[in-house]
Amino acid sequence: MTIATSTKHKINWVNTLFFAAVHIGALLVLLPGNFSWKAVGVAALLYWVTGGLGITLGFHRLVTHRSFQAPKWLEYFLVICGTLAVQGGPIEWVGTHRLHHLHSDTQADPHDSNQGLWWSHMGWLIYQPTEDSSEAARLTKDIANDPVYQFLQKYFIPMQFALGVVLLLLGGWSFVVWGIFARIVWVWHCTWLVNSATHKFGYRSHESGDRSTNCWWVAILVFGEGWHNNHHAFQYSARHGLEWWEIDLTWMTIQLLQTLGLATNVKLADKKQ
Repeated sequence: MTIATSTKHKINWVNTLFFAAVHIGALLVLLPGNFSWKAVGVAALLYWVTGGLGITLGFHRLVTHRSFQAPKWLEYFLVICGTLAVQGGPIEWVGTHRLHHLHSDTQADPHDSNQGLWWSHMGWLIYQPTEDSSEAARLTKDIANDPVYQFLQKYFIPMQFALGVVLLLLGGWSFVVWGIFARIVWVWHCTWLVNSATHKFGYRSHESGDRSTNCWWVAILVFGEGWHNNHHAFQYSARHGLEWWEIDLTWMTIQLLQTLGLATNVKLADKKQ
């Protein structure tokens, strides 16, 4: 496994120290006084809200790939949920992911899997970006001037502090430890597995021109995102689990929204392909 080193990349100390602080905070769950089933339940609920509804449904399938359309109020709600996952602001996240698809598994890919499992999982986040920022800006023209997106891009960290205050008032420090620190770390690593594990482990159903794979256990963890080879082959498709056994919870959510009239122009992979 190749590990990128600072001889090639300059460390981003802001990111590195922030990641370290949040991971250290998550270790506080090991203290018996911080445990309660209510706190675990809060963490699980926020995992679904921020990781499932926010990142997977909102940031990824709705905004990045526009695999379906939704009312603007619903789009903003989902993007707010994704912002609370603390994976950067929505404009930055969408730009990075569109770059990934445009240059998948090449040097221009922000988390090129050819540089090793560690790099594609989180190494790329603790070094200064080498991708062309002007290209990322070009790829996000559709959302860059939206005042809601601009606000969320600028204030995603203060929003997390606000959520922490709410949890503190509702359930004390245990809610903060589980609902903020532990939940953020869990959502981070589950999301990062899509960049790392699903470019190394699993099977390939389609020739997608890169190393993307379908990985069942990642699909379970991240609401269907683990069917990554399917996704790279049909990036526009709202459904990633294309076979009956490829369970895709996010696709089920889109179907529910479609039934309620809240998801329209739903795009799907051509069955003949």
